Amino acid sequence: MTTNVLILCTHNSARSVLSEGMLNHLARKLDKDVQAYSAGSAPSGRINPYALEALSSAGISTEGYRSKSWDEFTEPGAPTMRVVITVCDSAAAEQCPYWPGSPVKVHWGYPDPSNAPEADKKNAFELTRQAIGYRMLQLLQLQLDAMSNQELQKALTEIANS
Repeated sequence: MTTNVLILCTHNSARSVLSEGMLNHLARKLDKDVQAYSAGSAPSGRINPYALEALSSAGISTEGYRSKSWDEFTEPGAPTMRVVITVCDSAAAEQCPYWPGSPVKVHWGYPDPSNAPEADKKNAFELTRQAIGYRMLQLLQLQLDAMSNQELQKALTEIANS
């Protein structure tokens, strides 16, 4: 059964998009039945071009990516999430909607690469992509189908603290 993972950031333009791309890419490479989605509480309506460049430079397709609201994942017919990960501090502090299926929730914060000086932005996005990729690899090493929500919560929190 597919493990659905929703990754949230306020604007769904950088860190959450990098996370969605990395998790889906690595899951395919490792033949894991995991599907990532990303969304935001106040989507910007555009994806940061540096995020798209960082993913493309790593050989990851960005076709079909768009900045979207987390509301799409609370509607009937939306995929049921097993895990919800926030990747920015402001999204972690917000009151999230009710997620059908009562998914495991964890915060994996990353500094916003969009705040880097213009001359450093490309490198900041690449470093953020790599840091996200490391955690996503750790997530994919878990026996997701065999873990209870309590066990999964503990493992994801340990990844956050590593």
